[in-house]
Amino acid sequence: MALLPLPVSNNPFTRSGGRMEVQAHRRTHGDQKPFKCDLCGSTYAYKNNLYTHLKTVHSNIKPEKKSYPCKFCAKIYANTKSRRRHMASHLGTNVYICDICGKSLTNKDHLKFHRRIHTGEKPNICDFCGKGFSKRELQAHRKSHGDQKPFQCDECGRSYAYKYNLFTHMKTVHSDVKPEKKVYKCQLCGKEYSFPRSLRLHLDAHAGTNVFICQYYGLQGDLVRSLKTNGAPELDVKKAVAELKLRKKILEDKELALAPSDATFDRAKMEDLLRRRFFYDQSFAIYGGITGQFDFGPMGCALKANLLNAWRSFFVLEEQMLEVDCSVLTPEPVLKASGHVDRFADLMVKDIGTGECFRLDHLIKAHLEKLAADKKTSQATKEECQDIVVKLDGMTKQDMSDVIRKFNIHSPLTGNELTEPIEFNLMFATQIGPSGLIKGFLRPETAQGIFVNFKRLLEFNQGRLPFAAAQIGNAFRNEISPRSGLIRVREFTMAEIEHFCDPNDKQHPKFDSVKETELLLYSACNQMDGKSAEIIRIGDAVQRGLVANQTLGYFMARIQQFLILVGIDKSKLRFRQHMSNEMAHYACDCWDSEMLTSYGWIECVGCADRSAFDLTQHTKATGVRLAAEKKLQEPKVIEVTEAVPNKSVVGKAFKKDAKVVQDYLAALQKDVVVEIQKALKESGEYVATINDVNYKLTKDMLVVKNYQKTVHVEEIIPSVIEPSFGIGRIMYALFEHNFRMREGDEQRTVSVFYLLAYISYLHKQTQGLTRLDVSHKVDDSSGSIGRRYARTDEISIPFGVTIDFDTLKSPHSATLRERDSMGQVRIPLDVLPSVVRDLSYGKTTWTQVESAYPKFEQQENTKAT
Repeated sequence: MALLPLPVSNNPFTRSGGRMEVQAHRRTHGDQKPFKCDLCGSTYAYKNNLYTHLKTVHSNIKPEKKSYPCKFCAKIYANTKSRRRHMASHLGTNVYICDICGKSLTNKDHLKFHRRIHTGEKPNICDFCGKGFSKRELQAHRKSHGDQKPFQCDECGRSYAYKYNLFTHMKTVHSDVKPEKKVYKCQLCGKEYSFPRSLRLHLDAHAGTNVFICQYYGLQGDLVRSLKTNGAPELDVKKAVAELKLRKKILEDKELALAPSDATFDRAKMEDLLRRRFFYDQSFAIYGGITGQFDFGPMGCALKANLLNAWRSFFVLEEQMLEVDCSVLTPEPVLKASGHVDRFADLMVKDIGTGECFRLDHLIKAHLEKLAADKKTSQATKEECQDIVVKLDGMTKQDMSDVIRKFNIHSPLTGNELTEPIEFNLMFATQIGPSGLIKGFLRPETAQGIFVNFKRLLEFNQGRLPFAAAQIGNAFRNEISPRSGLIRVREFTMAEIEHFCDPNDKQHPKFDSVKETELLLYSACNQMDGKSAEIIRIGDAVQRGLVANQTLGYFMARIQQFLILVGIDKSKLRFRQHMSNEMAHYACDCWDSEMLTSYGWIECVGCADRSAFDLTQHTKATGVRLAAEKKLQEPKVIEVTEAVPNKSVVGKAFKKDAKVVQDYLAALQKDVVVEIQKALKESGEYVATINDVNYKLTKDMLVVKNYQKTVHVEEIIPSVIEPSFGIGRIMYALFEHNFRMREGDEQRTVSVFYLLAYISYLHKQTQGLTRLDVSHKVDDSSGSIGRRYARTDEISIPFGVTIDFDTLKSPHSATLRERDSMGQVRIPLDVLPSVVRDLSYGKTTWTQVESAYPKFEQQENTKAT
């Protein structure tokens, strides 16, 4: 090995150090000390000496760390060298291929260590026993030959050279001793984490300084904005949006991974309980069942009824809404006008052998993504796959059929060939009447029934705006792949509100009562910029324009209040704003109330500003003006252009359809009348399409009149704010947020009381509870008190009354037990029903009851006397 001699020192330097090491060493013999401490002014010849100085002398001062993010992905590196190596993998340069397995690695060192996996080479030999190890293994192994045993047991004092030996010792010798789990708690919101790094990342989210999100996600949002602002080609925008969606999914997965896990929740045990106690189960189970359909049992029905009663009280009664119950069967023209017929259609293919159905765009996307991820696929094919995935939403039936043939796509389950694409509508189609000529659908939402009855509801409200209508009922969507229990089903209960208001005045008279309410809002801007959701007062959100108007903000606050009231965990509740690319065709602003479950964040309530879309569409389709009148402060003169029908001519020409044509002409807008006048002047006829039927109008059938008119009111088409509640999803979130398992419950022992059936006392109490409208159940089984309590706890009954031997004593009393605390008090029978009622309706608390009545310890009598 060559040596580099120095004239001043006798220290030799190996070639491995190189000339840079020689140059650095020479500084120690002179005054050249370029590395200076900024805190105290000390200078050093070596950079690592300065680093040691900072760690020891100025250990309380932490220097700011620099980070170097990759320009292509989210990874962050401590120095530019590491980042260069990583970026080479993106650029396809400096790739080192293993000649044994073909794996690509980014540098020579990684390749060297990787090859040892195949060869079994361990080049570092122990001086004591001659065994081979890797460098790190050798350092740990040497401890076993000496007295160095740094890992000591705190229970018995034994020491070990290896950490895993101490771990094994603790598991076997001290298995009954459970080490205290260290918890790292956020001082801002109270969330707890198992690791300090998780807490640091969480605190970054509070401060808005999360480097991962900012570099990886926010830049893509900026790119999308830039493309849209500069009028980039539609294809480029679609590609950027697709990448943004992908990064958004990664961000959400990252947030869920960093969220503290609920160690007490076990979904399998919860679902077992729900089915065992028949809260709900799959429909037609004895026939094998049908996915996406569920039946509610006694407890499920009770919970659902209580939830709907609470909803009706909280919204319908409190806000004085007009409740309706509209038909489930909906004629096709209604849903054609609303856009559901055209927008609910998807293309499907079938497995020729099994008949299994697949949604075509999802099938193509999954196949092409898998093909693009294959290393054997050429770069040109990968780019073509990516291009097709971006264009999928705009592809026609023939385009998709060509893709199926080109890429030879088969059934992913059996490998069988697929049929030609067919249209599949998410609505359930049916025929109304015996002739089958009237086509209809099971309604996909309850809202349309309210819209078509708008005129009647407006009349009921004496023609005044604003007002709200509400409806509870079932809706149907023929989901291709229903899953996740109650979350995605084909038949579901909805509770919807349609609040009609002046489009130029969306103030709400009760907004001041909720403006201080704090909501966790995940705005579209924060999603685009890669920031986390933030807690904002709804008054501030409306003032800043984050929430479109006061009425929308009012209902968002009321939605949160209701959900917390019925039992949703506030820490697992947020409102997420729809981004522009996912906004419904009718909405100008939309927020989803999402709840965190074991399936992730699920949308349970939607709150949208539907503007005047639905009323406008139904007006166009029927010719009936679905509008309100607004009184003007001062009368004004307007120009009127109208088509006046010649009733005798129209009657002779169209006979039974004459009334339809006359109503159509009476409801025409000025621009349409001008268009008809122009057509009659040029060609002498105009074809009007009314309810999909064409009617030919001629000059002698109508007269166009133009005149001035003084009006005291103006006609407006109201805007609609729509809160829409998915009852099944809310119920599932309630199950998860309130499921508890008591520790040691299986080992709990209870005294056994063999109770007699004191019929007279029992009947008086049940009659009293019934009169006060309190739901109750008598358990006269022969099991122990403890077993009966356990059964009622499982089905969430909050209070239990026990008629026992002491009830016979005067004054007559019974035991009242509270489920959560398992506390018991002794209450006189004559006031017991009213106490239970007040507890059930929240008029009094269990703490107040415990302070008012004596605590129950045990029975004084164990048999009848």
